[in-house]
Amino acid sequence: MNIALLLVIIIAVVLAIVGGLNTALNWLLWVALIVGVIALIAFLFRVISGSRR
Repeated sequence: MNIALLLVIIIAVVLAIVGGLNTALNWLLWVALIVGVIALIAFLFRVISGSRR
């Protein structure tokens, strides 16, 4: 196999993996923000309503 062709294939695979990781991390960032907002709302609701033990 030609060395240049092999190099191009390796670079393409690495870029595909990095692009996929970037998309996954972006998605996880949005999920973390949504979960954080829900936790903040639950915390504020608990503080405002008072803890009844």
